[in-house]
Amino acid sequence: MKNAKTLIYDGSFNGFLTAIFKAFEEKMIVSDIQKESKGQEGLFSETEVVFTQIDLAKRVWTGIGKKSNLAIKNVYFAFLSESKGIELLLYRYVRKLFAGLNVAEPRHDEDLIFKVGQLAHMVAREKRRTETSLRFQLTQDQVYFAAVDPDFNILPLISKHFRSRYTDKPWIIYDTKRKYGLYYNLDGVELVSLNLHEVYAGRIIKGDRFLQETSSDQEMWDNYFKEVPIISLLNKKLLTTRSTRRNLGYSREKTAV
Repeated sequence: MKNAKTLIYDGSFNGFLTAIFKAFEEKMIVSDIQKESKGQEGLFSETEVVFTQIDLAKRVWTGIGKKSNLAIKNVYFAFLSESKGIELLLYRYVRKLFAGLNVAEPRHDEDLIFKVGQLAHMVAREKRRTETSLRFQLTQDQVYFAAVDPDFNILPLISKHFRSRYTDKPWIIYDTKRKYGLYYNLDGVELVSLNLHEVYAGRIIKGDRFLQETSSDQEMWDNYFKEVPIISLLNKKLLTTRSTRRNLGYSREKTAV
């Protein structure tokens, strides 16, 4: 009899899809799927580290798409909710999907399908709210800057909206909770971090660094920006590390890069 396993992945969506592929391919008994930073061996299961493989992730993604267009959105949006235990929940969801369950018409007793759909809906709602309410301010080095503090990891979802809306202006949208942001440099969007002492989401910085305010009801930011250009604060390491780990180039809801 096979032992139950806890699969450890790198935290990226591609890594999660790779873990699903491995579980299906090797007919594993999966007790949990955890990010590497939180992975802990269970009392009755052994752990296995899963290394991200884009080709395997694509096969799972394509398979989900063939089963249901709704499931494509539900899986990706619910994953970005970062809810506790979301990986195992989605693994069971995908298993039911491949077993022939119609996720578009869940039965009343299908609590699993309801939970995934509800999470996806909550993420989609915050995505729309952010796209309509986000306000930028112009910095002295002519970069538009906005900070957000979302409940869910929505930056990969809003990238397309702001790229199409602000094509002729460089901008940064920074998630203060997750410590990374989108930087549009007129050529494309990159994932970056900022070297900040403090960032207060939703507040405008007053001072020499900023030439224009686009929202009058916002308060003073930390004076750190008064003397340091915002571009100089960008952590370029994320252009190769984090962007590689977070990129989902084949998603119908494409991520930032």
